[in-house]
Amino acid sequence: MIEWAVILLLFLALLVLFYKYSRIQGQVERKARELFESWRRGEREDIETWKEQELRRLSDEKAKILFEKWRLDEEGNIRTDAVRRSQSVTRGKVTECLIPYFPDFPYNPKDARFLGTPVDLIVFDGLSDADEVEKVVFVEIKTGKAANLSKRERAVRECIKAGRVQYSTIHQSFDEDANRLRDMGMN
Repeated sequence: MIEWAVILLLFLALLVLFYKYSRIQGQVERKARELFESWRRGEREDIETWKEQELRRLSDEKAKILFEKWRLDEEGNIRTDAVRRSQSVTRGKVTECLIPYFPDFPYNPKDARFLGTPVDLIVFDGLSDADEVEKVVFVEIKTGKAANLSKRERAVRECIKAGRVQYSTIHQSFDEDANRLRDMGMN
């Protein structure tokens, strides 16, 4: 009977050990699951961070490439436009100088004097033919699509139209002994 008691006692001890083993195994599994889930979350976060950084890097790289392509295209357009405008300005300047020699110019080219600014030409109509000026004409030449006068050109035009034009003579004498200019006289 004692043998049965010892077997029962050993059986109970085995049950207690099995129960404790099961509890510890459950705690180990739970802890392992928690560690695994924590690791998985960390990995997901790391992957998400990497993906965001990689997407940002790729989008920055693509933006730089697209910007560089746009800059090169626009630089070509800007250069082409600058050359075209420069040619247009040069053509206009040449035209201003040569227009008195065009067949349609209404005055004798010998009577025209080129100023360039604020008006292009002053024509002393009749001066070369008879040494008598019939009229003095201020001429502004415009080429191209826009034929608008500048602010300064409009101011000159308004002054002439208002009749605020006069003729002056300045007499400058020179002192031969001192080799210098003397006082200026104005009539």
